[in-house]
Amino acid sequence: MKGKENFAIGEISAKSGISIRTLHYYDEIGLLRPEKHPISGHRIYKNQDIVTLQKITSLKFLGYSLEEIANLLGEAIFTVSLNDTLQLHLQALEEEKEKVEQSIHAIKRVVSLMEMEAEIDSSVLFTLIHAIKTEPLQKEWMAKNELADIGEKLYQKTEKEMQDLDKTYIQLAKELKLLYGRPVKDPEVQKMITSYLEASFTFLGEDILESLAEVDLENINIDELEEQTHSPFTENEEKWLHEAIIYNMGLED
Repeated sequence: MKGKENFAIGEISAKSGISIRTLHYYDEIGLLRPEKHPISGHRIYKNQDIVTLQKITSLKFLGYSLEEIANLLGEAIFTVSLNDTLQLHLQALEEEKEKVEQSIHAIKRVVSLMEMEAEIDSSVLFTLIHAIKTEPLQKEWMAKNELADIGEKLYQKTEKEMQDLDKTYIQLAKELKLLYGRPVKDPEVQKMITSYLEASFTFLGEDILESLAEVDLENINIDELEEQTHSPFTENEEKWLHEAIIYNMGLED
């Protein structure tokens, strides 16, 4: 394009990678208005239009909205006030990055589970996804209740350890649906509970279990944590499972 003064919209689109439809839209909203051929009405872009388009794409890359870009294009000099808006955009991008990383993490976990299990009850799968989604809230809860050290150890678990825990939970859900309604003393029920508790304790490890044993439960807002969690079981199933665990641990009255 060197040496040329006028450019058709197709040339600008090919050079910039911006679609013709987008260039039309920029013209419609007054963001980038090239000259029009007096007879054909075709858009004619000048070198200055190319410079303006580069400014638009640069500001858009930084995260500015088209409305904000329209205001900034008229600025001959940028002052420190630009830094304030950039900081806000940086914060928004960091938050979006965290959400994307969470989604990637969740997808990888689900893919791994599906490869291992082939078939998973939908309510159980959504429970696991919800748990991953609410990890930031769980971390906040732990920090607020002075459990940050325990939370840090939990979230440092390897993917293999997390997968093993997921598999344990899926197996528990499958067996619970089959055994629900039997007396909690039933040998098969207690075998299920023992297997689940052993796997859970193995996942936690001695360090976390020792730390949990020192926690003052009277100062912990458990209800707030329960509001953030989701269970694939019915209220009656939850009650039955709780009673079976209590019996297994020898804590029944």
